Amino acid sequence: MFSVFNIKPPSFSELKAEKICSSHFKLSCKAHDLYSDRDQNFLIQSNSDQKYVLKISNPEERREILDLQNEATLFIHSQDSNFGVPLQIGEIIEFEKDGQTYFVRLIEYLDGQFLKDSTMSDPDHENLGEFLGKLSQSLAGFSHPAADREFEWDVRTTNLIKSRLDYLGSESEKKTVTHFLNEYEKNILPIGNELTMAVIHNDGNDHNVLINDKGKTTGIIDFGDMVYSYQAAEPAVCMTYVGLEKKDAFMPMAQVLKGYYSCFPLRDTELKSAIYLTCVRLCISVTMSAWRMNLFPENEYLSVSQKPAWDLLLKLEKEDLKEWSNRLIDFVKY
Repeated sequence: MFSVFNIKPPSFSELKAEKICSSHFKLSCKAHDLYSDRDQNFLIQSNSDQKYVLKISNPEERREILDLQNEATLFIHSQDSNFGVPLQIGEIIEFEKDGQTYFVRLIEYLDGQFLKDSTMSDPDHENLGEFLGKLSQSLAGFSHPAADREFEWDVRTTNLIKSRLDYLGSESEKKTVTHFLNEYEKNILPIGNELTMAVIHNDGNDHNVLINDKGKTTGIIDFGDMVYSYQAAEPAVCMTYVGLEKKDAFMPMAQVLKGYYSCFPLRDTELKSAIYLTCVRLCISVTMSAWRMNLFPENEYLSVSQKPAWDLLLKLEKEDLKEWSNRLIDFVKY
């Protein structure tokens, strides 16, 4: 079955992007290609010195997913007009190239430094969690039919992780991933009906979170992974990425969860689930990378988190996750 994950992303030239901006958005500009995963993004610098992002969607992207993103950011803006999310400018346009139709959007540009390019302190991690908690506050009550989908990056879709185990490089890697899937099935599935469901951003990673020069989180971009899933997955996804390449992953993870809880309280069962959801997210990351690197070996972006994700998984495999869960609850609440 074709999807945005197994079809090549668009390959428009910078000149073509400039022409699209001129003809459809009335912008005279220079375009600069940005790295991307399944879509194609351009930084647009207008002649009047304004910045935008031109997003050309994967040919397999569904229009309703783009509508979901637009309506979600508008909903957040209606709740808090100062919250750092990029709004869509104008309408979605359809563009034909080589017999293929692409959806094209112009998005606001948010200033800031990516989390991946910075060193953060414990208070900075707590502030990041607070930001995500405020994001959940602003999304509270939002719904959209397109969000309720089976989606590869949803922590609930463990069946998709299992379907890609054979793309891993060794039996030991399969064993590691299977270990965490078993932990999920033993500890999360029995309490799944106690975990709050909501539409979440679902991708608070170090390539999407923006901070200022003081380490304070100021914005978040890329709403393409939005899904109706466990509310607790929102901080858990971020915990996944702040734990990468850390000698002691517990503290940054705990600080994110503590900050989130201070703005958006979770029940004990949800706090308990956080470390298990974090581990599943890591399993998605390594299996998706292995699968898609087999399809698109030229796309270096796909392997960007591969080694640190494996390093963290191997560390956590040696830990007692129940003990970690209890430590997280104690840290967050007391």
